[in-house]
Amino acid sequence: MKKHKIIMTGGGSAGHVTPNLALMPKLTALGYEVEYIGTKNGIEKNIIQGENIKYHIISSGKLRRYFDIKNFSDPFKVLRGIIQSIGIMKREKPDIVFSKGGFVTVPVVIAAHLCKIPVIAHESDITPGLANRLAAPYCTKVCVTFPESIENIKGNKGVLTGTPIRKELLEGSRMNGLRLCKFSDLNKPVVFVIGGSLGSKVINDTIRKNIDSILSKYNVIHICGKGNLEDGLKDKKGYKQFEYVKDELPDLMNAADLVISRAGANVIFELLALRKPNILIPLSKKSSRGDQILNAASFENHGYSMVIEEESLNSELLIKKLNELSREQDKYIKAMNESPVKNGVNNIINIIDKYSKKA
Repeated sequence: MKKHKIIMTGGGSAGHVTPNLALMPKLTALGYEVEYIGTKNGIEKNIIQGENIKYHIISSGKLRRYFDIKNFSDPFKVLRGIIQSIGIMKREKPDIVFSKGGFVTVPVVIAAHLCKIPVIAHESDITPGLANRLAAPYCTKVCVTFPESIENIKGNKGVLTGTPIRKELLEGSRMNGLRLCKFSDLNKPVVFVIGGSLGSKVINDTIRKNIDSILSKYNVIHICGKGNLEDGLKDKKGYKQFEYVKDELPDLMNAADLVISRAGANVIFELLALRKPNILIPLSKKSSRGDQILNAASFENHGYSMVIEEESLNSELLIKKLNELSREQDKYIKAMNESPVKNGVNNIINIIDKYSKKA
């Protein structure tokens, strides 16, 4: 019996790749053969090849909102990527394509449309990113995470699904996480700090500037990003730093009592699923399109999160908010327990199966 085939795509950051990982086990269980399209040097290549998934490489220019001389040459890279993707579609004959966003997806989605292959996209943020805005006209449906997002998807293509959460993240062990960190005082609450897959200098610097004050009340797990370890703090009691974690992440997140994080959609919905009281420090508009600000505002309005704007972040405010969150954590846990938002895996799988050519 012929297996049904899905080609997945998404890249440029871990946030455009890891949600695909959450869908893969269920797709495989339903009889889909899973393949992936990405770039040669993108973060997606290492992540996906670590899962033993067949990986196809295409060319793709970066999509920028600012002037750069490469803006004149990159459209030709996108065109080349479309041609390469058409070749892959004709050779592999997928029943459907699933796109998670990032600049690599644009040529893949256009190629699938030209080959009359249905495309399901997923948008994590309240407003679509540039890649998804360009790709949306060629998509069959666009799955969204926030209820507020539906009105931003044109052509009656938007469908509210939530975001896919990896099963293993929900099965982490608090004790394993604590054991990994080797904290000596297990009576202290654990603060988990994460600034995105690449880390955040402003969060890293503020935490480390106030580390002694924070450690007087809390243990700290700090995911600081590649190349951002601080040698002078490696032997600090109650403080455990990591550049990046993968297999250990479920245990470390489950060990946390409180979280300080950026406001990327994937991580905040993971915090919601895990019911972790949190302080969100969204990327400022100076260094982003403002999506994290909107994400954080939505979570604050629903009572899931505290928010500190990056421009307002300072030592005094961070310590004040952290202590306040610790005192009021039950209020935030109650709000998260009452949230109607659930793990989006089954909702997205149902959309994929409905529109697949096999159906």
